[in-house]
Amino acid sequence: MNAGATPLERLLARRSFIELSARERAREILDPGSFRELLGPFDRLHSPWLEMQNIVPQEDDGVVIAKGRIDGQPAVVMAIEGAFQGGSMGEVAGAKITCALDLALKDNELGTPTRPVLVLETGGVRLQEANLGLAAIAEIQAAIVALRRYVPVVGVIAGMVGCFGGMSLAAGLCSALIATRQARLGMNGPEVIEQEAGIEELDAADRRLVWSLIGGGQRHAVGLVDELVDDDAAAIAGAVRAAFVRGLPARHRSEQVALFLDRLAAVDPAEKLNGPALRVLWGKGGSNG
Repeated sequence: MNAGATPLERLLARRSFIELSARERAREILDPGSFRELLGPFDRLHSPWLEMQNIVPQEDDGVVIAKGRIDGQPAVVMAIEGAFQGGSMGEVAGAKITCALDLALKDNELGTPTRPVLVLETGGVRLQEANLGLAAIAEIQAAIVALRRYVPVVGVIAGMVGCFGGMSLAAGLCSALIATRQARLGMNGPEVIEQEAGIEELDAADRRLVWSLIGGGQRHAVGLVDELVDDDAAAIAGAVRAAFVRGLPARHRSEQVALFLDRLAAVDPAEKLNGPALRVLWGKGGSNG
């Protein structure tokens, strides 16, 4: 695209990352020609629990593990397919991610730096697998913490599902978190909040309100996302590469306990804060650095 292109021409020239499948997203992040899938659909490794509940399984259990290179360096991308069961984490899906992180850790311990990227499109635990899914997410979190001592663990949240539940905690453990404006990040999704606390607490149909609270732009403004990127595959791949060039942060977000306790103490539960008010109250002091 030439420098004189109009904004509309630049927009039309973009390749939407959000519209891609998990497999296509992984391919876009890795260097061209380096994509090699591990435990793909033809390996027939799927959840043994879904068919018992009359749910058709997916032969990769909704997680794509791809080895390859990023800027010529060994890399592994773990991409969650939001179109399958809302990107939920069950026993097999979680084990695939944990094992990929563990193998990357072993590579780094043996002197072969391997760059890990998590493409997060998930509602959290798979309710049909209950405690198995919770245990799987806990193992993912532990593996992220172990690996980030050696190399940045980069997370990407694009949309349309977002990143919720226990996997939002996994996102918070990442060394660098990249998001689009269309992304959403939170412990509980708006539909769950409305269901449990009532529409007076949160109207899940109010898109402006939802994105003003948990959208990618808001999460970036208050320091819970490190980089806000347009929905463009090339831009997101570039942001991932830049995160590895920057290296490990001085302190990970999860190590800034005192900062976040102070932030919570500054919030008056009796006062109903909107998105702009929260930006003023929290600023961007919680970003990695």
